[in-house]
Amino acid sequence: MALLDNKKCILPVSSIAELLSAKVRTLKIYEDKGLLPIKTEAKKLYSIDDVRLITFTHYLASVKKVNANGIKYILDMVNNNMDETNKEDFLIKVEEKMEKLSGIDIKDVELI
Repeated sequence: MALLDNKKCILPVSSIAELLSAKVRTLKIYEDKGLLPIKTEAKKLYSIDDVRLITFTHYLASVKKVNANGIKYILDMVNNNMDETNKEDFLIKVEEKMEKLSGIDIKDVELI
C-alpha cells in the first residue's frame, strides 16, 4: 500500500485556496459554475488528484483569463480525450508552471 492515496478525499476548499494563494470565494465561484470535480457528500472534500484539476482550472481562469464556458470545454477535452497517464503528466506540468509564477501574476477573477 502506498503511503499517500491521491484519490482519497481529505482537503476542504479552504485548504486548497491556501495552497493556491486564492480566495475561498474564488473557488466557490468555480464550484458554482461546475468547474470543480463533482462531490456528492455534504462535506465537500477533495483529493490530491482533484487539486491538480482545480489548479489547472485556476490557472486557466486567473492567468490565461479563460471564461467559464471555455474552461468547461477545455476540462471536457482533457477528461474525455486523455488516458490517465497522459492526464497526470499534463497536470503535473501545469502545476510546475504555476509554482514558477509569482502571486502578482495570479489574480483572483470573477468568471463570466
